[in-house]
Amino acid sequence: MPSPFAASSAPAATADAVADISTRQHYGGLIWLVAASFFMQALDSTIVNTAVPAVATALHQTPLNMRSALTSYVLTLAILIPATPWLCDRFGTRKVFGAAISVFALGSLLCGVSQTLRELVLARVLQGIGGAALMPVGRYVLARTIDKRDFVQVMSTVSTFGLLGSVLGPLLGGALVEYANWRLIFLINVPVGIVGMWLNQREMPEYRLDTANRFDLFGFLLFAAASALLLAASEFAADETVRWGQMGLFVALAVAFGTAYVWHSRRTQHPVADLSLLRVPSVWVSLSGNLLTRLGVSGMFLLNVLFLQVGCGWSPMAAGLIMVPQALGAISFKWLVNRALIRLGYRRLLFGNTLVVAALLAMFALLGPHTPIALICLLVFLYGGFMGMQYTVMNTLIYADLDIKYASMASSMQSTTQYLSMSFGIALATLLMQTLLHGQDSIAYVTAFHWTVIVIAVITAVASRVFARLDKAPNRLGPQP
Repeated sequence: MPSPFAASSAPAATADAVADISTRQHYGGLIWLVAASFFMQALDSTIVNTAVPAVATALHQTPLNMRSALTSYVLTLAILIPATPWLCDRFGTRKVFGAAISVFALGSLLCGVSQTLRELVLARVLQGIGGAALMPVGRYVLARTIDKRDFVQVMSTVSTFGLLGSVLGPLLGGALVEYANWRLIFLINVPVGIVGMWLNQREMPEYRLDTANRFDLFGFLLFAAASALLLAASEFAADETVRWGQMGLFVALAVAFGTAYVWHSRRTQHPVADLSLLRVPSVWVSLSGNLLTRLGVSGMFLLNVLFLQVGCGWSPMAAGLIMVPQALGAISFKWLVNRALIRLGYRRLLFGNTLVVAALLAMFALLGPHTPIALICLLVFLYGGFMGMQYTVMNTLIYADLDIKYASMASSMQSTTQYLSMSFGIALATLLMQTLLHGQDSIAYVTAFHWTVIVIAVITAVASRVFARLDKAPNRLGPQP
């Protein structure tokens, strides 16, 4: 197997990669297309959260029963994302991305007209089938098309739109529930999807192999089984009454399938997830650091909703509105990412920024029902700014030392890690809240929130040690001193 490290003939590879982009206008259209897909997918991942009570009432379910409608989407993403590199090689990036947008829009339409929980879950699975290709294909095309000197700045812009979707999701969900109809939560994706399909035909470059490798179906099934069982175990952990026996069985089976996949991948020429890339230090650090960081921060949306609505008595609309400063922070700080990376390099920037994020998380423990709104907004603004920097730098690190031909596989592995860690992070936050919650009054929720954010702050701080394992003289953007 050839070395996955970046080839020394980087200029030639770059020239070949950008051959499909003839003008700056076309280059900008591609960025808008990928950014819109990131926004749509991130919006759909969070917009349902504040609407759960309303959707549950409409479908004659309890809010607890609605968890399957939330997790089925993430589960489908995590399982199917590893198949995207082969699909791109076999059918081409334009066809795969266009089909993904179409299926995602169709799934959104079916979600909006669902009459039962079963119909909603099936429609969410269809959404996940489409959504599974949006993020990894978008990252892969940008990594292959854009010069490395501009890649971090472009990814910063695209990641900002993804963060905007995550932050505006609770706000938009709360507004639609209070002033319109919960079905619009899903139906708004349909016109966005139509525009996306039009842009895809105009702006998406076509990358594919003349002869695609044979799809690793057995490895895909092993990988999917391990991922699904781990996610199912995390759902058991988040139940009000933890079923330790079933959770332990699912974890044991997940480990068994995962071990079998590792054995299989070493004996397969073209595995569905190429673990040999982990020999590249920046890839290993990017994936493990991403996993640990998101394990700590992914539950913050849920925690904030519980704290503000149950602990402080805020309305769904008000709780969603307080998330806007987080988006403003991400936008304000994104201009600093490229400069900070040039000056500090990946190692020092990720190490220091992770500690800052952990400190900001711990400061949420100082908030209470009587905290001035201005102070809450300031903390959320700073958290959004530094967290936006964290996401951008983590997401570009994986490509720093890789040959361009491994970009598709790296993007798939990174997206899978992201969604697995998001699911685990939400389950961990729920488990911590349930364990630390003593009573059902608002004071009990505030106290449980305080201790939970302290625990996840510690977990996030531990991630800084992973980033510290990067080379002490890491790759930087621009000329080296």
